[in-house]
Amino acid sequence: MNVFISHSWTYSNHYDKLAEWIFEEYWSINGVRLNFFNTSVPKDNPIHFAPSDKALQTAIYERIAKSDVVVIPTGMYSNHSKWIRKEIDGSALYHKPILAVDPWAQKRASSTVMSASTRAVGWNKQSVIDGVWNLGNGNY
Repeated sequence: MNVFISHSWTYSNHYDKLAEWIFEEYWSINGVRLNFFNTSVPKDNPIHFAPSDKALQTAIYERIAKSDVVVIPTGMYSNHSKWIRKEIDGSALYHKPILAVDPWAQKRASSTVMSASTRAVGWNKQSVIDGVWNLGNGNY
């Protein structure tokens, strides 16, 4: 299952923890391994050096199109990030479900992310995996 994790490099600790939970842990159902593949944009990826905002948006949309689920932390910074807004728009364009994740049980969540999300979960690795697995399999 392909998973795109949205992020703001200023708050990369949220991305790092979600990526660790989803891609580095061993997950299984009835002894059958669940395989998750990272379609996110890593910090060292040349996409960041795109010649224009349009080229960067196109590159991000290509990754979202290949994803089964988009995971977005609900930090308040998401309300002010044009790129997270574009990732939400790309998710809608390609009909990709969004899993909103509330980092460390914050008191306030991004209304931008929450209103666009298909499902929301707390900052718990089992909840995140369950949400990703269910949404990726069309269980909305």
